[in-house]
Amino acid sequence: MLDPTATSISPPRKLGILGLSLWQSIMSEYQIEDRGGIELLMQCCEAADRIGRLGERIDADGEIIETRNGPKVHPAVKEELAGRAFICRTLERLGLNLEAVKPMGRPSGAAWKARKEREDANH
Repeated sequence: MLDPTATSISPPRKLGILGLSLWQSIMSEYQIEDRGGIELLMQCCEAADRIGRLGERIDADGEIIETRNGPKVHPAVKEELAGRAFICRTLERLGLNLEAVKPMGRPSGAAWKARKEREDANH
């Protein structure tokens, strides 16, 4: 388990195990310090906690549930997938889907755009 004191910036709100793990892993690699970036990461971490709770419920009930009209996909599956997509999109908006840039930190908008243009030109 990751040490919650391992980064210089603590999460602004309480997180569960999955959310705190995501926070620590991202912050240890990228050291996000701007308020907007911190809030976006916090939203991802809270979503990770919710996805974990949804997953527990799906596991307990089964992915397919019986209804009056017959078997049906558990309604939480759709929400779980939406949460996962939200996390992916938000991490992408933070520029964290790119290889870590040294020194630590996420790419600025200009750096990200320049890198993306170089990658597109090479492909």
